[in-house]
Amino acid sequence: MVKASAPISEPTYFILAALLDGPLHGHGIIKHVLGLSDGRVKLPVGTLYGGLDRLAARGLVAVEREEIVDGRPRRYFRLTDDGRTLVEEEARRMQQAAAVVTGRIAPGSAFTGRSAVRAALRTAAAFA
Repeated sequence: MVKASAPISEPTYFILAALLDGPLHGHGIIKHVLGLSDGRVKLPVGTLYGGLDRLAARGLVAVEREEIVDGRPRRYFRLTDDGRTLVEEEARRMQQAAAVVTGRIAPGSAFTGRSAVRAALRTAAAFA
């Protein structure tokens, strides 16, 4: 079981989160990360593949399969059990961190609902 000794970076978190639904190829991961983060996390191809290589070296993702599309290899990545455990633990950690902020917000204030959660997640990500 992998324990997060420190918070993971926001791009890493969203890469792992994108793979929760099943294997994806690089472009699919980039699109999912963009959607999951409400457009906040934009992964350049080099950053994505560098991150995937580091995650694979840590045993958090693995290559599911490769295929050739238009003459180019396309690798599909999947979460390992350790990767799933890590992203779930990180989600719980951020949820606890967000609760510190959301629990202090007065009901009816302009800083409630989805904007409060986004702000709390940004705060938690700043410490990552």
